[in-house]
Amino acid sequence: MRILLVGDDASIDGELQRGLHKEGFAVDWAEHGDSAMLALGTTSYGLVLLDIGSSGKHGLTLLARLRRRNDATPVIVIIARDAVPDGVAGLDGGADDYLVKPFALDELLARIRVVNRHQTGRVQPLLQVGALRLDPAQHRVWLGEREVPVTTREFALLQELMRDPAIVVTRAQLEERLYGWNEEIESNAIQVHVHNLRRKLGTDAIHNVRGVGYRIGALA
Repeated sequence: MRILLVGDDASIDGELQRGLHKEGFAVDWAEHGDSAMLALGTTSYGLVLLDIGSSGKHGLTLLARLRRRNDATPVIVIIARDAVPDGVAGLDGGADDYLVKPFALDELLARIRVVNRHQTGRVQPLLQVGALRLDPAQHRVWLGEREVPVTTREFALLQELMRDPAIVVTRAQLEERLYGWNEEIESNAIQVHVHNLRRKLGTDAIHNVRGVGYRIGALA
């Protein structure tokens, strides 16, 4: 998943970026509302993390602009400990959740999973296609009863394909969801990840739809 982090504290936001990146997320950072709106107008994001701890009304204004143009991208508002009214205002303004600083990365990850389940209409946290199961919370993958070790990036790619098994995802879409602005992408990066996953899961695990992209296979 690709996340847009909006905040004005480069050191704190940078630490959060690094933590999310280690968990397999692609994260872009925008310092203010105008650059955030530009990013949202040109890039597809799975989530916006909007830090209004210090920006206050400016952050809520960005949220209002986002919802006025009928952009349904999930938003989690991050607030200061003494600014709960801002969190409530964020929920009333169209945010999906809010989080009070300071917080543990694990708590943020759990809230991201909840928001994703609400977006997809899934009650169960596990993704399953045939004998293939993926647990977003534990970053674990099983084929039947056998647990399969995968890298962070392989896990992220597999998760994107398993969200909706009927959909073909293009290479460009996978690159956009797996890599942030500042990350260099080798021209064959997606093909390499797919090759490695097929080696671990079987050649039928991921289907190549010629000229279009990839979709998950129906593993028995």
